[in-house]
Amino acid sequence: MWYKNATKLIESQFIVYVTRCLLGFVIGYLLTLAFPKFDLFWTLLTIILVISPEEDQARKLSIERFKSNFIGSISGLLVFFLPFEDVYKVIIGIVLACFICKLFNLLNVARSAIVALIIILIEHKNDVIFSPVARFLAVAVGCIIGLGVTLTTSSLLKFLSNVIRIKKIRDE
Repeated sequence: MWYKNATKLIESQFIVYVTRCLLGFVIGYLLTLAFPKFDLFWTLLTIILVISPEEDQARKLSIERFKSNFIGSISGLLVFFLPFEDVYKVIIGIVLACFICKLFNLLNVARSAIVALIIILIEHKNDVIFSPVARFLAVAVGCIIGLGVTLTTSSLLKFLSNVIRIKKIRDE
């Protein structure tokens, strides 16, 4: 009978999503403590953006969000050096990111690409020329961590489901 409760826990999308978010946040937070000289806020934000609440498509969605965040980051980095005002860089970047997402059949996650693009392009008064590169790296690290958390927990859930199923069969 214990396996019914264990199965409910493993199959609860809410519990799985909260666990993934907490795990991703803790990893990102530990990075901010380990590297206090770097602004890793964007890493934390990206981790949460990449993690998916839908378990049945978590791997697929997280991989797509991972790709779209990279598309947005790269688009932002490409247009950053154009000799235009910021507003035009953002407009060109949005079109470029959407075009690349369409090209790779990722239009359903273009929103994540645009968020990453804005993270890269929106400058603050005290930014130096390499700040967009630093934000690109922060987003890239967040993508990798978010994807890693999703893939690791998906594999762990699959393994635990198999163990519970085997125990259930043995108990019957």
